[in-house]
Amino acid sequence: MNEKVDGLETEVHQLTRANQRLNKENNQLKQRLSKYETPDKNSSNSSTPPVKENMKSEAKRRTQSLREKSNNPIGGQSGHKGCTREVVDNPDMIIEHHSDYCTECGADLSSSESVLDYAIQEIDIPVIEPVIREHRHYTKVCRCGCKNRSFSPRSRGGNAIVFGKNVRALVIYYSVVQCIPYQRMQSMLKNIFGIEMSQGTMRNIIQEARKKSEPAIAKILQYIKDSKVVGFDESGCYCNGRLDWSWIAQTVYYTLVFRASGRKGQVLTDMFGDSLENMIAVTDRHSAYFALNFLDHQICLAHILRELKYLYEVDDKQKWSVEMENLLKDAIHTRNESPEKRIETKSWIERLDNLLDWNLEKPDDKFKTLRNGLYKCRDYIFKFLENPLVPPTNNSSERGFRKLKVKNKISGTFRSDDGADAFFSLHSIVETATKHNQPTLEALLAIF
Repeated sequence: MNEKVDGLETEVHQLTRANQRLNKENNQLKQRLSKYETPDKNSSNSSTPPVKENMKSEAKRRTQSLREKSNNPIGGQSGHKGCTREVVDNPDMIIEHHSDYCTECGADLSSSESVLDYAIQEIDIPVIEPVIREHRHYTKVCRCGCKNRSFSPRSRGGNAIVFGKNVRALVIYYSVVQCIPYQRMQSMLKNIFGIEMSQGTMRNIIQEARKKSEPAIAKILQYIKDSKVVGFDESGCYCNGRLDWSWIAQTVYYTLVFRASGRKGQVLTDMFGDSLENMIAVTDRHSAYFALNFLDHQICLAHILRELKYLYEVDDKQKWSVEMENLLKDAIHTRNESPEKRIETKSWIERLDNLLDWNLEKPDDKFKTLRNGLYKCRDYIFKFLENPLVPPTNNSSERGFRKLKVKNKISGTFRSDDGADAFFSLHSIVETATKHNQPTLEALLAIF
């Protein structure tokens, strides 16, 4: 009898161990399968950049509008100011169209009087051919024997053929603004303008522009240092086979993009120094920004709204993410209705605290992670209500990085440090000019 009991106890012990092993394997399999059951993260519900989206998420984002449906009729709304091209008073060319014969009887109408029926104006571009200018430099000999010239002497080994500033500005525009690689730029210049140019010459033109833009970059840096509200952001960029970090500091009127080897806050300290103490920083929730001694902070609400959208996709039965989303949208709407008014934040913070105190009956860590993150930056959520100069989002900084991401997507990497720094400097010039409503090409021409 005792032997039978001992055998049963051994069997129970073996079954218990087997059950524990199966439970452990089951939990591991559930964890592995969970990533296929939860919604995919993309640029509309998280901070995932568009370049890292899978094909399905990208197709959905491009074909699905983020705007909520309204009751407004389709088309232009009442009070919308239309925009149409205006007819010029003095066209460059006038072409008259007459009927030389009758379409019914075939009679000759060449001597008949013509009556203007209507006129249209056609906009076209001329067939482009390069303009070749020859600059002849003369010297004059004074009676004292000195040779006088109103120009710098020709450099030793210098080429007798050079490219004008229009061509050089166009090369920079194609490379920095349109992100066209050198090889495709070569083909475009040859086929459209009849200009043959080597890739080495293109590089030299861009590096020359970078050097000549240094005074303008120094001015932009100083203007940003003197600004009260500055948006910051950072993003990875591959340069010369390694991962570097591109940083952006921008205001309403100025943009500065630069490269650094790290992502720590020391980068901003080295660049801006003590001026950080006078700035209200508009950033995401990256910890590096909160280690710096800014005057104040405003975190980007767009980032939080995207994360709340993802939580709703994870579980559309819960109400916490919906209520938190409504709170933030209401605050932004209130600011938009009173763009110049200082708004008291006490009631808004009370609503926020009530939501943060909710008992989230969710085992999913995603809800708790976001709530804990909002606890930490609770005091920096509604600063934009107190100060009308502070925006509620950091979207302007992210838009300033868009060209960089396009460049990386086309070329994959910067092949040299000089090439990366030249792109960042010239991109800063272009973005600043755009904020001042200046034509891009004119801004590039001003460099030379």
